[in-house]
Amino acid sequence: MAHFLKVALIGNPNTGKTSVFNALTGLNQKVGNYPGITVEKKEGGCRLNRTTKAHILDLPGTYSLNASSMDESVVIELLLNRNNKDFPDVAVVVTDVENLKRNLLLFTQIKDLEIPTLLVVNMSDQMKRKGISIEAEQLQADLGTQVILTSMRHQEGVAALKEALVNYRQLPTTPLLDLETIDADYFSRLQKTFPTESLYKLWLVITQDVNFSSLERKRIQAASDFKVQSDAVLKRLQQKETIKRYQIINQTLKQTYQVDNDAATDLRSRIDRILIHKVWGYVFFFALLFLIFQSIFDWSSVPMDFIDSSFAQLSQWVNAELPPGLFTSLLAEGIIPGLGGIVIFIPQIAFLFLFISLLEESGYMSRVVFLMDRGLRRFGLSGKSVIPLISGTACAIPAVMATRNIENWKERLLTILVTPFTTCSARLPVYLILISLVIPERSILGINAQGLTLMGLYILGFAMALLSSWILKSYFKTTTKSYFVVEMPNYKMPHLKNVGITVLEKTKSFVTEAGKIILAFSVLLWLMASFGPGEPFAKADTIVREANINKPLTEEALEAEIASYRLEHSYIGILGKAIEPVIRPLGYDWKIGIALISSFAAREVFVGSLATIYSVGSEEETPIKNKMAQEKRANGQVVFDLATGISLMLFYAFAMQCMSTLAIVKKETNSWRWPLLQLGLMTVIAYVTAFAAYQILS
Repeated sequence: MAHFLKVALIGNPNTGKTSVFNALTGLNQKVGNYPGITVEKKEGGCRLNRTTKAHILDLPGTYSLNASSMDESVVIELLLNRNNKDFPDVAVVVTDVENLKRNLLLFTQIKDLEIPTLLVVNMSDQMKRKGISIEAEQLQADLGTQVILTSMRHQEGVAALKEALVNYRQLPTTPLLDLETIDADYFSRLQKTFPTESLYKLWLVITQDVNFSSLERKRIQAASDFKVQSDAVLKRLQQKETIKRYQIINQTLKQTYQVDNDAATDLRSRIDRILIHKVWGYVFFFALLFLIFQSIFDWSSVPMDFIDSSFAQLSQWVNAELPPGLFTSLLAEGIIPGLGGIVIFIPQIAFLFLFISLLEESGYMSRVVFLMDRGLRRFGLSGKSVIPLISGTACAIPAVMATRNIENWKERLLTILVTPFTTCSARLPVYLILISLVIPERSILGINAQGLTLMGLYILGFAMALLSSWILKSYFKTTTKSYFVVEMPNYKMPHLKNVGITVLEKTKSFVTEAGKIILAFSVLLWLMASFGPGEPFAKADTIVREANINKPLTEEALEAEIASYRLEHSYIGILGKAIEPVIRPLGYDWKIGIALISSFAAREVFVGSLATIYSVGSEEETPIKNKMAQEKRANGQVVFDLATGISLMLFYAFAMQCMSTLAIVKKETNSWRWPLLQLGLMTVIAYVTAFAAYQILS
């Protein structure tokens, strides 16, 4: 029988922890959230030898066991609770060869919890280029553990790490720091009061604001012969602890870690002078963004068109080959289009996360965050919010997923709530047809008026995101003050294996999680459009044919009229009629109301819905536009005039109108509270602005 070993990977951000995790687990991994919170949990399996398997848990990046964020609290709570199902048999602390001194602070803290602890010094292939030399054997002796030099890029040290994990019971668990050297009387009394507990564990329970199931702070406070010190005294003792630990680290590295700057060939400083420059840094960043998004649109268009046409052909084939009936209709018009609505997002998601992963792996993303932090912070956001906001111009779904890199929960939540305001590609079909209807083809100062309108809608969306965040920040209180701390890692060539696994993981997460909700809503919309009460729906064919008996209509045109009549008297048509009094002040009739409801599945559905409603058999832009241009109100006025067109564009600029985004927001926040609040607020903003525009322009 195989022995199962529980392993926790721990380390500072940007030390290569993910690379170690991927090297051990490969594709045998999964992602979820810790129970009750939204901090990401990555775990995977690994066979160490013939008789031993390992469950690898990749813990969130943390600088120390002095908790200042949700990520750090997760790490501490796990390491202090031996009753937790994920409590590790052995901890693997991953460090960066260039920042070993700072990384070792976390190592000494974990080792003092008396957990078997391995030290992995990653990126050892860069030692020569950095002028670094390490006396590994002496370092092992001084730290009381096994030290493994690794290079995940070249798969060096992986076998040695697996062997060390198998033999973890041989690792010493003696603490490195004697806490009584900080305050002999205080820590001596603490140990005497709880003689069976680890002294450093007791100290963390007293000082850290986290939850524990096995040992609670109240138990310590209730002890009659021990008095917990004031917060001021505890802070002073924590400072002394940190100083003592760095004294141990400095003494150790003095003998085992050498850096010869004259031998180094590093270009980092010279590159940073350009990339984080207050002027050239922004120029380079926006030029890179332009290149990335041009590539995303160009590269994704081919597979997206292929997916779209493939699912359309599949629907046609099902209709043609299967016997007519309810099941065939459900399959061809509900399930297959629903699946297509899921799969068609995959190219954009994959390409976007490909670029984000490349930027992160190269070390550039940290520079972007640093560059943007000052401007975004006044709006309640973080420098890390810039990635989701920009990503939202392609699709809000991967953009919301990209907020996982924001540590502070308030800043992350604000970013999630306002990101859908940025103009995504799904809005483009709506914008393009409306602009072509209501904005004349003329130039203003040599600039095309239609193009200027489209650019204005993009700017408007981004401005509304910032304004909304500025307003909302005062309503989202947090007990912790947000500090901007960002690692400036070395520049390096992206590790293609890590990039590939990241893209696959993010894409899989969308398909399996958000996809289920999208498919369910798609089927629901089909049901509402395919059924209706009473004779008008049931006898639509007879009613329409009798009404048009004297009109010279082709069979195709007649079928289109029947489809339009049946849609009007379906449940979704009835719903459109029901909401008409609400949307009439915006300049919309019941037909536009149906398109609004239908486009909740996806914004671009608006055009296709109007094509059906207006009895246009093809979804080509020109015939749709022509029919929309000819549509008249009861009083003879054109429906799609300037006022209605601008009103609709503003409504789609600010309204959520995308169930897939709501699904992903629910997944990322682990609650329906926030997507429903988001839906409500964005709908109100959309309605008010559309109402104002129509009333002013009409």
